[in-house]
Amino acid sequence: MSARVLAAVALTVACETGRAQTSTGIERAAWLQGCWELTTPTRTVEEIWTRAKGGSMIGVSRTIRDGKLAEYELIVLREQGERLAYEAHPSGQPSATFLSTGIGASELIFENPAHDFPQQIGYRIKGDALLAWIRGTQKGQERRLEFPYTRARCTD
Repeated sequence: MSARVLAAVALTVACETGRAQTSTGIERAAWLQGCWELTTPTRTVEEIWTRAKGGSMIGVSRTIRDGKLAEYELIVLREQGERLAYEAHPSGQPSATFLSTGIGASELIFENPAHDFPQQIGYRIKGDALLAWIRGTQKGQERRLEFPYTRARCTD
């Protein structure tokens, strides 16, 4: 390989690396895209995220117990200035918006201190594992619920 070709390859890699490190807006959460599943003997929880586009991502979640829909949620993740807004629309409850307090290459944290429960929502990815959690104070007690998802095959 000639020095000119090697220099071109090095420049391309440097540009791509720089682009990845300086991503802004909703692109910072693009790693959340895809299908995720948590299965226990009593329930299955699915969470599906669209690709980052138009300054937003859409997430849907459903919980199945005894073969029936038990809960569902629609989430709109969107750009709001320099932050991301996590707008949750859970079944049977009013909508709530949480603003990003931490955005990294493998972790997202959203908070709304005025919300009843939870006050924090988080996601952390490691390979094909996604740990989602909700945390906060409920009836004077600190609570944290975790949802250890694994990547699932997205089907029609």
